[in-house]
Amino acid sequence: MAASTALAAALMLLPAVTLAQTPETAPTPTPAPSQSPAPAQNPMPPAGPTTVERNAKGVSGKAIRVGVYLNVQPDCSSGPLPSIRLVSPPGNGSVTIKRGKINATNYKQCLALEVPGYVAFYQSKADFTGTDTLTLEVKFPQGRTELQRITVNVGIAPGGQKI
Repeated sequence: MAASTALAAALMLLPAVTLAQTPETAPTPTPAPSQSPAPAQNPMPPAGPTTVERNAKGVSGKAIRVGVYLNVQPDCSSGPLPSIRLVSPPGNGSVTIKRGKINATNYKQCLALEVPGYVAFYQSKADFTGTDTLTLEVKFPQGRTELQRITVNVGIAPGGQKI
């Protein structure tokens, strides 16, 4: 139960994937012979990537989940998964992406779902403690690109009883 609650909380951190709709436009009237035609409208260039700042924390030398990536459609089925690229590697560890099934309850309008997804993990060097950063580029199937700058706070595993 706690695992599904933690996963649901992690999923809520993810941005929603939405489809952009273009408004319908009325047909352009044909100019009269004495008028010059209106200049052609240039389509808007695609927006550049948005940057998202995220934080994670965990224990030195252990895998720390830093992201969950999926694509849930309005009918609660899975859509095409985003592509993920490591733009800036961490200085004191490594990043691994694993594919798996994501189970969640009460995600958006979906009461229960199981969809494929990617999970990103950071693992520091065994003796590292402190702050490390990495940047992932996430390209969603609908054309949106997001740069995720993730700061990971790495600490020491809790020891025995302190005196």
